[in-house]
Amino acid sequence: MNLNLNRFLPYRLSVLADRVTRDLSKVYGPRGIGQAEWRVLAHLGGAADGLSVRDIHDRVSLEKYRVTRALQRLESAGLVRKTQSDRDRRLIAVALTAAGRDFYGRIVPDALAFEQTLLSVLSEEERTLFERVLDRLSAMDSATGPLGRE
Repeated sequence: MNLNLNRFLPYRLSVLADRVTRDLSKVYGPRGIGQAEWRVLAHLGGAADGLSVRDIHDRVSLEKYRVTRALQRLESAGLVRKTQSDRDRRLIAVALTAAGRDFYGRIVPDALAFEQTLLSVLSEEERTLFERVLDRLSAMDSATGPLGRE
């Protein structure tokens, strides 16, 4: 058996994700935040009432210590605030401050423009198909899908 990395899907996805992440960092990096802070801000920006720290950990696909450090940096910069959750007193709730909402509002148009540039190489039909493929691959349960098989 021979493994051709140039055709091996897991490798290609990883390389593409690394490249897209590196290129996207040109949008948020000059504003003084890193990948972890960007992911946390992006999730908080889409949550009107904020999120629990546990919810953020579950959504951002980063190690817990990186999320914790990102939250500390964002809080120190005045972009987020932590409070005890109204729903569950055991949880810490995190929300954007007014400055955080303003920061988010300034960065999102550039992030969306980046996405449009990335997608501009695809036709409408290819975009639709690409979305379907991504949705299907993302929906795979690693416990029962290919990653969970022995």
